[in-house]
Amino acid sequence: MKNNIDTIKIVEKEYLQQHLPQIDIGDNIKLKKVIQEGNKERIQVSEGTVIAKKNTNINTTITIRKVIQNIGVERIYLIHSPQIISIEILRKSKVRKSKLYYLRYRSGKATRLKQRFK
Repeated sequence: MKNNIDTIKIVEKEYLQQHLPQIDIGDNIKLKKVIQEGNKERIQVSEGTVIAKKNTNINTTITIRKVIQNIGVERIYLIHSPQIISIEILRKSKVRKSKLYYLRYRSGKATRLKQRFK
C-alpha cells in the first residue's frame, strides 16, 4: 500500500505547477485561463475573492466569489490545471476564518475585508 502511494506522488509531481504564488483565504486575485471554443482558443480573465481553499496535492482547488450585476457568482478552479496560465494576487486581506461562506449573505459595504500589509 505504501509503495502505491509513493508511486502516485511521483507521477503527480510531474504535473504540479511550480510558478504559483502563495494564495490565502481572503485574497483578491486575477486568474487567466484558456477557454476552448470550437477550434479556437481565447484567454478569459476572472477576478474575485478567494472564499475557500482545499489542499490535496494535485487536486488543490480554490473557490472565487465575485458580485456581477447584484448576483453573486462563485467558481471553483483547479490550481494545477494546465488551462490556467497565471494567477496574480491583487490584494491580501486579514481574515480569521478558513472558509468565508458568510460573504454569501452580505451585500455592499458589508462584504469588504480589512487589507493586510506585509
